[in-house]
Amino acid sequence: MSSNVSPIGLKLFLLYLAAYGVFVALNAFWPDVMKTPAIAGVNLAIVYGFGLIVGAFVLAVIYAVASGDKGQT
Repeated sequence: MSSNVSPIGLKLFLLYLAAYGVFVALNAFWPDVMKTPAIAGVNLAIVYGFGLIVGAFVLAVIYAVASGDKGQT
């Protein structure tokens, strides 16, 4: 594992934290925005939530590639 992995991981974490923070803020302070239909009549809350799940997976793959992790223990 290279020494530059930790800063990459921190940046990816902060990116996800910002996306999740916006999701929580929208739900807490502007719930009507989350009720609006986004894709195929599905409301924004569901679309955003699934986006967060997919985004977490994508960030995990980016981190694994950046760290050179081959899944070996």
